[in-house]
Amino acid sequence: MTLRRIALRDFVIVPALELDFAPGFTALTGETGAGKSILIDALQMALGARADAAVVREGASQAEICAEFDSPPHCQPWLHEAGFAQEDSLLLRRVIDAQGRSRAWINGSPATATQLRQLGTHLLDIHGQHAWQSLMRADSVRSLLDAYAGIDTSTLQRLWHAWRSASQALAAAQAAQESLLQERERLLWQLEELDKLSPGADEWEQLNQQHTRLSHAQALLETAQSALRHLDDDEAGADRLLRRSLQQLQDQAHLEPQFDAIVAVLHDCLAQLADAQHSLQHYLDQADPDPQLLAELDARLGLWMQLARRYRRPPQELPQLQHTWQEQLQALDAAADLPQLTQQAEQAHAAYLAAAQQIAQQRREAAPRLARAITQAMQTLGMQGGRFAVHIQPLPEPGAQGLDDVQFLVAGHPGATPRPLGKVASGGELSRLSLAIAVATSALGSAGTLIFDEVDSGVGGAVADTVGRLMHQLGQQRQVLAVTHLPQVAACADQHYVVSKKRSKSGTTSNVAPSTDEARVQEIARMLGGEKISATTLAHAREMLAQARANCAPGCTSALHSAPPALEEPSV
Repeated sequence: MTLRRIALRDFVIVPALELDFAPGFTALTGETGAGKSILIDALQMALGARADAAVVREGASQAEICAEFDSPPHCQPWLHEAGFAQEDSLLLRRVIDAQGRSRAWINGSPATATQLRQLGTHLLDIHGQHAWQSLMRADSVRSLLDAYAGIDTSTLQRLWHAWRSASQALAAAQAAQESLLQERERLLWQLEELDKLSPGADEWEQLNQQHTRLSHAQALLETAQSALRHLDDDEAGADRLLRRSLQQLQDQAHLEPQFDAIVAVLHDCLAQLADAQHSLQHYLDQADPDPQLLAELDARLGLWMQLARRYRRPPQELPQLQHTWQEQLQALDAAADLPQLTQQAEQAHAAYLAAAQQIAQQRREAAPRLARAITQAMQTLGMQGGRFAVHIQPLPEPGAQGLDDVQFLVAGHPGATPRPLGKVASGGELSRLSLAIAVATSALGSAGTLIFDEVDSGVGGAVADTVGRLMHQLGQQRQVLAVTHLPQVAACADQHYVVSKKRSKSGTTSNVAPSTDEARVQEIARMLGGEKISATTLAHAREMLAQARANCAPGCTSALHSAPPALEEPSV
């Protein structure tokens, strides 16, 4: 689960670059300003950092970053759910154009920057040179302790928001009781008016049709009577005329065969005519003007119109208006149910408090372990006799992260009382503390690659030797990439890359190349002695590399796990 390869094209001042990485500890060195952190920036961009047109090399249309990793088994469910191909390797590609727009791919399929960031948490863990600054933020301190203790606060946060929502609903209902009651009375009165009408869903159209028919009842009767008379008149009715025509054609059909078809049509006409006569007679028998029913319809339509005008709605919308008001009344009844809302708030608070107390206990159990681990790492980083403590006290108010305020305290000298970091630690000490914390917590998380970006700033002398051995040892457990300016650290690397800057008429470019054998001796000597490299400096560099190989050989005493001097138990 390591970084295999990275390829850049037109990224910042890198025209083109391809690097292969191996497991273990890899050091990146170079002169100040050569662009040692460009690779780190590129990896962050490949893992979803915010796109910026400034990363596109001047004169180029776009920058391209490709990073290939071993495919971590624990990422397979995420890849499957997100719809990405599951292969032996994990290929991330991102292209950023000169306008700052970006596109990304995971294993050849389009991806979003958010998806890159989600995946990146499983691949890389980056410790920057200013990582110590996060030690001044309460949320970062608490998160580090939670990570060390294996605490997941997502459920606690959900319970916190549920409690807050329930409390807000209760408070709003209590504050709005008078207005809620007024609104409820208004809705009840309006619903009573509509309930008197009790409008049916399709009643308005049916009422209008029925009213129109009854209001024209006499004219409809006269029309039906006239039509029936014209059909059934003994002298000139349609029935008599059709029968006369039929008889005449039948009498001559033996002379003209074509008359047979016409005779058949007339027979059909007579049958249909009989049906029409029967229907008209039935209508006349049933139809009878009903003044009382018409008056009732007038009254009902008048009530529809009256309510429609009162509530400024088309009459056909009254049934839906009644349904809407019923729903609003139900919602008001629920909002005004103070006992129910109180019970819900109390239950939500109890659930949150139980989860928060459990997490508080886990933090108190993990704090001494974290303090001991960091204290042990401090002894090897030039802070002998120093002591680290994790102090936990209740927050003034519960929060989404629980009940605890977590502080990191440090005593830089034997016998001193631990105090907050910002009050007792210098910049160099804070950098070393940050490194000690990184070492002590290096086993946390699932990321297979640890990156240290000049976290050894402010370190020198014998401590630098220790940092190099620590980096090398971490590389036995996980892949480690370190940007460093310390020759002692670089000498302990399993892989060594040198970053160089070249200036020409066409501009400035940066290049990264592997450093081995004599080239590596030259680079270590440069780091030791600056631009002018003497025979003494070269000899020192060779000696340093030899000593590093001896110190970091398998079976040697671990700088990380060597026993520190006897210390008092860190207070919590």
